Amino acid sequence: MNTQILPTLRLLNSSTVVAISAGLRLHIAFLLAGLTVRLTEYAAFALLMYATYTLDRSMDCKEDALNKTELNGAYRKAGLIACLVTFLAGTILLWHDGIYVAPFLPFVIGYLYSRGFRIGSFHLKLKGSLGMKNIIVGATWAGTMALIVNQWCTSIQTVTIIFLFFGLKIFVTSSINDFKDVRGDISAGIRTLPAVLGENLTKEVLIGMLMGVYGLTACAIYLHVIRDEWVILVFSLIVTVAFLVVYSPSFEKSPTVLYRKMREFVISWEPVVSLGLRAIVPA
Repeated sequence: MNTQILPTLRLLNSSTVVAISAGLRLHIAFLLAGLTVRLTEYAAFALLMYATYTLDRSMDCKEDALNKTELNGAYRKAGLIACLVTFLAGTILLWHDGIYVAPFLPFVIGYLYSRGFRIGSFHLKLKGSLGMKNIIVGATWAGTMALIVNQWCTSIQTVTIIFLFFGLKIFVTSSINDFKDVRGDISAGIRTLPAVLGENLTKEVLIGMLMGVYGLTACAIYLHVIRDEWVILVFSLIVTVAFLVVYSPSFEKSPTVLYRKMREFVISWEPVVSLGLRAIVPA
């Protein structure tokens, strides 16, 4: 039993940074939509993303046995209990404000991804399709955020731009995370972009996608569809593109802390810094 304690604590803490990032990204979405701060919604979204990611890590997946060896031996039921508690808490907070569908979207999308769907004799399974894991991640985050924002934003154009921006941006950041997991994903038959296209071509594709989505966002700002949050957007673009240019999977085992933490910073901590810069840089 004692041998399970440390892996179990790692399991329970493995999604904490993701949850914090989720709450901050929703705050950025509110800023882009010109909405007032709503801490309850930020906390609810953070709890739901914690539940979603911890549920995934609490299930025995073939790829995780290779990609997340630090969780081997964890007491998985503890993770499932944490998922249930945080999901219920996040759902209650959103229901209190009349948001009823958003809490269930991550789990519906996750089920369709894992199980696929069947119409008569036709069975479409999404898991394993090229880039599908990243599309699902982007759609989960962006779809849930859009549903929450839509509760107070009356402009369908604004909500659509927010969905597209975060959907494509999180597609890119989730693909970045896949650079270090190529071996496990290939063994599990999951066709991520780095596993199929290779490192260099994947970087070129992701940079092209970033330029496209940030160009679309700039047009939306010019047309007054969303608010001009240039500090957040410019910092986010520069950091992500610069990372893609210099990053190598070998950084993950580098003796230099800066290299080892670079990927984690771009994926999870970039919203913290961008919001901090926004607070100190004149508008």
